[in-house]
Amino acid sequence: MTLSREILVYHSDHYDLPLPEGHRFPMEKYKRVRKALTEANIIRSENIQRAPLAKKEDILLVHTETYYHAIEFGTLEARDQRKIGFPWSDVMLNRSRASVGGFLAAVDSALINGVSGNLSGGTHHSFPDRGEGFCVFNDFAVAAKKLIKEKNFQNILVIDLDVHQGNGNAAILTPLEEVFVVSMHGASNYPYIKPSSDWDIPLEDNTSDEVYLENLDYILQKLSLRSWDIILYQAGVDPLKEDKLGRLSLSHVGLYQRDYRVLKFAKERNIPIALGLGGGYSLPIDHTVEAHLNTYKAVASLYNL
Repeated sequence: MTLSREILVYHSDHYDLPLPEGHRFPMEKYKRVRKALTEANIIRSENIQRAPLAKKEDILLVHTETYYHAIEFGTLEARDQRKIGFPWSDVMLNRSRASVGGFLAAVDSALINGVSGNLSGGTHHSFPDRGEGFCVFNDFAVAAKKLIKEKNFQNILVIDLDVHQGNGNAAILTPLEEVFVVSMHGASNYPYIKPSSDWDIPLEDNTSDEVYLENLDYILQKLSLRSWDIILYQAGVDPLKEDKLGRLSLSHVGLYQRDYRVLKFAKERNIPIALGLGGGYSLPIDHTVEAHLNTYKAVASLYNL
């Protein structure tokens, strides 16, 4: 593969999801991250493109027709809507489709240019027939199944380093022989029922940079023993010490090193890698924005942007 410096990144922050006052989901971070990337000259503004809406047939590779219909027309039971955590609206539907579409576009771009990202997504708590934890449609699962169907990929690696275990990814993707799911997450954090991934690494509360990176180095060393067609990387920044939903104790330096090591692993082995933004809920939100920005600083450093 010949890598290009024209790295493309996708966003869907033009869908400004209306949330009640005091809602804990930090919707404003998405525009702030995009703006910070261009202001810091990490990604050129013309290379940050609007995410396309995922096609219904692609989403149905993972999700049931009944669930999709309920999201499309706002007919979910109230308790099921509460599990997602967002009130229903047309904007919620389109933002969710764009979140999947942006990741599918990032996967296609990574196959050409080596690396790409979606400034949304990482919706790993979504199941075929339901959503939860701010996740409506499962972008990683849709991407993996589309790669299997259309490109006959047999060795798809999902590296999920969000602080919350990807229970949806585990339930959907772990049974597939073509996909290997690794999740390193907080042991005592949400979700409280955790289906088994192919490889789960639960961490104790207040885990430090040193312990975290030691575990990551061991994981990457073991993963290096196998060949991979692509890496789908859930780069959630909620392991950050300042994150109000995290319970781990990583510093900004530690998180940067995490991303740098995963990206270096991919680049040195010429494995395409597509990034999902994942979670981040710090107070103030500036810590989260800085951490997401650092992820792309690692991309720029390694891929000579």
